Amino acid sequence: MTILVTGATGSVGRLVVDELVALGAPVRALTVNPEKAALPPEVEVVTGYLGRPTTLPAALKGIDAVYLAPLPDTVEDFTALALEAGVGRVVALSGSNADEEEREGSSGAHYIKVERAVEAAGFDWTFVRPGVFANNTLGWADEIKASGTVSSAYPHAAQTPIDLRDIARVAAKVLTESGHTGRRYPLSGPESITQAGQVEAIAAALGTGIRFHELTREEHRERWLGYGIPAEVADWLLDGFAEATEHPQVPEPGYEELMGHPGTTYAQWAADNAEAFR
Repeated sequence: MTILVTGATGSVGRLVVDELVALGAPVRALTVNPEKAALPPEVEVVTGYLGRPTTLPAALKGIDAVYLAPLPDTVEDFTALALEAGVGRVVALSGSNADEEEREGSSGAHYIKVERAVEAAGFDWTFVRPGVFANNTLGWADEIKASGTVSSAYPHAAQTPIDLRDIARVAAKVLTESGHTGRRYPLSGPESITQAGQVEAIAAALGTGIRFHELTREEHRERWLGYGIPAEVADWLLDGFAEATEHPQVPEPGYEELMGHPGTTYAQWAADNAEAFR
């Protein structure tokens, strides 16, 4: 069974390739620039992009299952071409907010559009729905390097960040096993940890102190607007921090139930990624 990984050099897709290779699955990787992909030698690399549907027929030829990166604008083109090619199974990366389609600024509308198109097409589908990515805190790296500080509103917002590697492990597992058709798997990290606690974990990984500089909500909003983040997205993100302050997130059991062991803690993630903050 050959598996096509779309977005094969993306943040999650690249890790899915590695996990599938480790499981011994035949993999074809779809990427815009094969020369720069640096993919394992046993992977078949093809040039293409979900956003350019004309590149997909050749990539889909002879494919049994697809790991689908979430690109809503052309998802219906993908489903039509995949059906024509005889693809039977699709595992799509979605999000824990996929049911928030009416919430302004939320990416949930993008995820649910992908889910609905894949489901309507009649594939054997599975949707992987992670929440907050641990990698989001890489956005603190420049400030930590420059001043040993993290500036943010809502230091006590407690979320359940997940390591991208854990998302990839789940995706590879459900792509290569039976019994997952028609399932939506909510995923999170194994613990609820505040933003201040995440800063402490990074400091421990670096062996140095990091100061948490608490911003007001408006100060944080203005900072994000200055970075080019749309106002509605900034408000949605800040609302999420506010909610996680009043109602700390609770870890989802999905990863441990599927994999048989707990997922990666934020402290372990920070240790593994310490060089990014140095």
